[in-house]
Amino acid sequence: MTASQAPVPRSSVAASVAVLALTTLAAAVGLFVPGFYRDAPVLLPQVYGQDLLTLAVAVPAYAVALFYATRGSLRGYVAWLGITGYLLYTYASYAFMTAFNELYLAYVALLWLTLYTFVAGMARLDAGQLKRAVGERSVWPAVAFQLLLVVLVGGLWLAEILPATLAGTTPPSIAEADLPTSAIYSLDLGVVVPAFALSAYRLWRRDPWGYAFTAVLLVKVATLGGAVLAMVWFVIRDGQPVPLPQIVIFGTLTLLSLVLVTRFLLAIDGEKRVRRERPTSETAGE
Repeated sequence: MTASQAPVPRSSVAASVAVLALTTLAAAVGLFVPGFYRDAPVLLPQVYGQDLLTLAVAVPAYAVALFYATRGSLRGYVAWLGITGYLLYTYASYAFMTAFNELYLAYVALLWLTLYTFVAGMARLDAGQLKRAVGERSVWPAVAFQLLLVVLVGGLWLAEILPATLAGTTPPSIAEADLPTSAIYSLDLGVVVPAFALSAYRLWRRDPWGYAFTAVLLVKVATLGGAVLAMVWFVIRDGQPVPLPQIVIFGTLTLLSLVLVTRFLLAIDGEKRVRRERPTSETAGE
C-alpha cells in the first residue's frame, strides 16, 4: 500500500474527529466555566490539571498525529494510538469517578469513541513492520522503565489499599474525596500495571507485539505524566501540601518517558509506512 493511501479507515478517522471535538469542549468547559465541577475540593486540582494538559498538549498533539497517521506515517500512527490510550484512560476516570454534571453524556461518548478507536487501531497495527522499522537497538532501557513503573505504581496504590483492607477501613484518598471507591485504583491495578508488565516481558523476548505495546504505552505515560505534573501545580496553587519527593519522582518519570518515547519514535525509519492490504469493495466504505 502506498504512502498516499491512508492506513486509518474512515470510521476511525470520523471517531477521532469526534473525539477531538468532544475533548476540546469538555476540557474547555471544565477549565473556564466557574464552579462547573461538583466534586469534593480535594479532587478539583486533579481535574483542572487533567483538563489543562488535555487542552494544551493532548488535543493539538492528537490532531497532528492523526493527520500524519492518515497519510501512512508509522510514527504518526503510533503517536495517534498512544494519545488515544491517554484519552481513553482520562475519560474512563471522568465517566466513573467525577460527580455527575452536564457533560456526563460527553464523558460516556468519549469513553466509547476512544475505546473503539484504540482497539480498532491496535488491530490494524503491523507489529512486525514496527519491529523492523525500529531495528536492532537495545530494548533494555524501555524494558527497565516499564518494570520500574510496575513497581512504583503498584507499590504506591498497594501501600494505601493493603493497610486499609487489613484494618477494615477506607484508604484516606477515597475517604477525603467522599467516594465509594477509586476508579484510579481499578484502572491502574486492573489495566495499566498488567499492561506494562506484559509489554516489558514481550519486548524483552523481542516479540513484535512487545514493540507495539511499548510504543503505545510510552506515548500514553508521557502524556499522563504531564497531566500529573499539571495536577501537582494546581494542588500547590490551591494551598495543599505536596511532598517534595513526590514532585521529584513524578517529574523524573515524566522526563524519562519523554526521552524514551522520543528515542523510540526517532528510531522508526522515516521512510517506513504502515502496510495494509488494499481495501476491497467490502471494506473501502469503513
